Amino acid sequence: MPTSGNRSLHPTSFILLGIPGMEKSQFWIAFPFCAMYILALMGNIIIIHMVRTDHTLHEPMYIFLAMLAFTDLVLSSSTLPKMLGIFWFGSCEIEYHACLTQVFFIHAFSSVESGVLMAMALDRYVAICFPLRHSAILSTSVVAKLGMAVMVRGVLWVSPFCFMVTWKPFCHNRIIPQSYCEHMAVLKLVCADTRANRKYGLFVAFSVVGFDIIIIAVSYIMILQAVLHLPSGEARIKAFGTCASHICVILAFYIPALFTFLTHRFGHHVPRVVHIMLGNLYLLVPPMLNPIIYGVKTKQIRERVIYAFCQKIT
Repeated sequence: MPTSGNRSLHPTSFILLGIPGMEKSQFWIAFPFCAMYILALMGNIIIIHMVRTDHTLHEPMYIFLAMLAFTDLVLSSSTLPKMLGIFWFGSCEIEYHACLTQVFFIHAFSSVESGVLMAMALDRYVAICFPLRHSAILSTSVVAKLGMAVMVRGVLWVSPFCFMVTWKPFCHNRIIPQSYCEHMAVLKLVCADTRANRKYGLFVAFSVVGFDIIIIAVSYIMILQAVLHLPSGEARIKAFGTCASHICVILAFYIPALFTFLTHRFGHHVPRVVHIMLGNLYLLVPPMLNPIIYGVKTKQIRERVIYAFCQKIT
């Protein structure tokens, strides 16, 4: 619906370019991306299945791990199939509402993942600082409420992104120079004042990620204090070991997430190909690594996966 000579209310579709500057390499880049996606699918589905079917894993740590696995499945599946279509088949066009749906899932479930990591830090804090009261403090109902809270927060905080963009007129330029739709990339195609949208995006980023990082940091400061007061070195090593996998997952998620967020707004001198590649890996590497990290570091998960595998081959 035209509103002026060079603007329209919204286009019927957008064009995703993939990785500008690497068009000749995209076909081959898709193969490791596809392999990582398959690993992410398999690993996270196994984690969810193990936690769901094994009643001995119905504890806060493993329930949060299943929530993390589900979130990773949504994050990777919201982008990778379309990305592979671009790289292998040149399927660059994405319908307008499909693009906004992708924006919603990427940002909402990134928020959910951040919230789950925060909840897992609280679980580690209670388990180490209040071991005798752990099951009473983090009962099944409390864990369910925490999970629901981070899900509702993600949906409520991110939904306005899509509504605020929908009300803006778009320029005739329909090209998004990356592999998937996300808020800032779509916002750059708007032919109107987008300061309110940008300010709201910053508010969401700082209120979600900032809050979660503060809670995680405070939790680990308290954990560190408690661990250093343990009487034996063996007990300290064991306590740190229970947190090692969670710390690895936190670093794998937040470092690329913060880099992508900051370069979108302030990193104008960062080469576009570097920015886009890291943006792609941010949505793929953590979902692939998380089940591997927990599978290797968590004895209960590792033993049950090995047992289930041995049962199938015998």
